[in-house]
Amino acid sequence: MKKLLAPLIAKCYGLLFNLYVLIAPNKTAEWAFHVFAKVRSGRVRPDQVVYLEDAKKEVVPVEGHQIQVYEWPGNKATVLLVHGWESNSWRWHKLIEKLQAADFHILAFDAPAHGHSSGTLLYVPLYAAVVQALMQRYQPKHTVGHSVGGMTLLYNEYKSPNAHLEKMVTIGSPSEFHEIMMHYQQLLGFNKLVMRTIDHYVKQRFGFYIREFSSRAFVKGNTKKGLLFHDRYDPIAPYHASVDVQRHWEGSLLVTTEGFGHSMHQDQVNEKILDFLKD
Repeated sequence: MKKLLAPLIAKCYGLLFNLYVLIAPNKTAEWAFHVFAKVRSGRVRPDQVVYLEDAKKEVVPVEGHQIQVYEWPGNKATVLLVHGWESNSWRWHKLIEKLQAADFHILAFDAPAHGHSSGTLLYVPLYAAVVQALMQRYQPKHTVGHSVGGMTLLYNEYKSPNAHLEKMVTIGSPSEFHEIMMHYQQLLGFNKLVMRTIDHYVKQRFGFYIREFSSRAFVKGNTKKGLLFHDRYDPIAPYHASVDVQRHWEGSLLVTTEGFGHSMHQDQVNEKILDFLKD
């Protein structure tokens, strides 16, 4: 029933935005952004509790949030894992198994509003602030990010370069914020006026317009070694996103798969990540 009602509820939001923007454009923009950034799943499920409980390291306060950090000790380089939208640190368990076998020191954390961390909203500038705080705290040598986690890593490295960081991996990550927002607009059916008000809200709050937020632009000066994974038929993040990013990221490598989906938990992916980090 929830799946049947979801599209109808989305269209109702769009209709309300279209009406309310004529009366209070600024409040409409804020409301629309909050609906966009609202996290509806990704908390720890009962079957994930034990795995994560045993790995809890500490809770780190960042930007008014309590961020749960996990650790799997090892003697080799530190790897920081950054999950995607409506997920949590458990999503890395298959990769963690391989990294543990290779004796890497592994850190992961739950994003705001995900897993055991506090909050109800998530957006890339907030996610980047958390990533940077943990970068400074733990000084990882390598990072791996899935979906919006990968997008966040590229934005953060552009905004706050980290000298200690050597290698970056992204998996099924989007590139263009305007493509994400266009999908949001189509899903809810709100008009161009609403989109313009959201654009101005984003500029005022974060310092960039929607079309200015682009991973392919962020990586142009990135000197880290990069490895990108993307499935040609990814139903969530378009394949061309990683193609464009790799084209603008000197020295990076794109691994294309077919039929691996968006999550990309396959052994072939994790083994290639391990080889890249070990090299």
